[in-house]
Amino acid sequence: MKKLIAFAAAALLAASCAPKAAEEAVHAFHPDWSKNAVIYEVNVRQFTPEGGLDAFEKELPRIKELGADILWFMPMSPIGVAKRKGILGSYYSISDYSAINPEFGDSADFARVVDEAHKLGMRVILDWVPNHTAWDHHWMTERPEFYYRDSATGEISNGRNDHNQPTDWTDVAELDYANKDLWTAMQGELMWWLKNMKIDGFRYDMMGGQPLEFWQETNAMLRAENPEIFLLGETEFYWAHESQCDMTYGWEFHHLLNKACQGEDVATIDAYLERQEKDFPQDGYRMYFIDNHDENSWNGTIEKRIGANAQAAYIICATMEQGMPLIYSGQEVGLNKSLRFFERDTIDWSLPSQADFYAKVSALKHDNPALNSGDFGGAQSRITTGSNRVYAFARTKDDNRVLVFVNFDSKAREITYGDAPAGTYVNHFTGESMVLSKSGTLSLPANGFLVLTAE
Repeated sequence: MKKLIAFAAAALLAASCAPKAAEEAVHAFHPDWSKNAVIYEVNVRQFTPEGGLDAFEKELPRIKELGADILWFMPMSPIGVAKRKGILGSYYSISDYSAINPEFGDSADFARVVDEAHKLGMRVILDWVPNHTAWDHHWMTERPEFYYRDSATGEISNGRNDHNQPTDWTDVAELDYANKDLWTAMQGELMWWLKNMKIDGFRYDMMGGQPLEFWQETNAMLRAENPEIFLLGETEFYWAHESQCDMTYGWEFHHLLNKACQGEDVATIDAYLERQEKDFPQDGYRMYFIDNHDENSWNGTIEKRIGANAQAAYIICATMEQGMPLIYSGQEVGLNKSLRFFERDTIDWSLPSQADFYAKVSALKHDNPALNSGDFGGAQSRITTGSNRVYAFARTKDDNRVLVFVNFDSKAREITYGDAPAGTYVNHFTGESMVLSKSGTLSLPANGFLVLTAE
């Protein structure tokens, strides 16, 4: 039997690329608390030398001080042994959805961490793996019909990508969403975490590998259980927002940002924003980032990809329209190595702290409504700079305004800007006041930035 997404893929891809008028994309499901949030990705295995929940729990106050509002935990379930990669295996090779990986602790430990996070005012979402399971998941013997079989061999297939293409994910077995009984079983597993662990939502791994109808049904069920739930889809398919996901990945923007940091013309950002306005709902959140577990482990460190522009690039992620910024574990100390994926590789927390910088950016995101996510925030207008290495824009909502100038060059730049909203502003990082005319000149340090807020 062909996998359901195999014959639906063309339609889904067309839907993801089709232009959408703003009036066709009005969603009312975003929880109000999420509109000015900052998300933090937690890699429990690598967070402390102990690599467990007990040790991680002690870090919660520090993460809160960074301004984190959402803790996204990488998968917490037990990891399969059959065909395991490396010593400890992949977090994404799930052998039991409704259990805690004993490497991290037990269900009481996780419930306690969730409770402590809630006391600090943070929400918790769990990385969910719907596309595949470990080869020794109990469904393999109990419900073998849940698995996708290769049309040529008739054997259960290794994990496949969003376009139903083979991969080298030999440690996982592909699920077959043509089987509606699988939908019911998967929904029951998701609900277990909402009811028993009291989490606040999910990050859906490989969301493009399942049909839209499954997600529409599933997300509606979850929102009925918890109207304040937050749902993040690891996809750039437009239809994820139609299924009531609050946020999708800004993968394309991430790669453009890397290239801008490496020397390409910043005008590519303008072209990206034009496509976003045409192809995505204006009230859909996009997650913007300079790092995450995939980029760090497989594509190299921030330093390798964007050099000395880490803070400048993060400023863009935190202030650009529709976006919510992500901080990955260790980013706040300039994580300088690619963490090994299948074994222990503890983050070096002795590196120079950048916590003050991230806390300052989070405070701006929290306090200035112009920077709210989706269409809760202010309209964005381009400020011309006369340079293909300097990007600048303004965000305005009512009396709130933020101006952002970012120099991606390794040399200081004297720019001649234009089309700026004139007024009196405060430098968000120094507290100094300055009067800005509609056009003029500004000096920006190498790999530096200027963030101004209206007085």
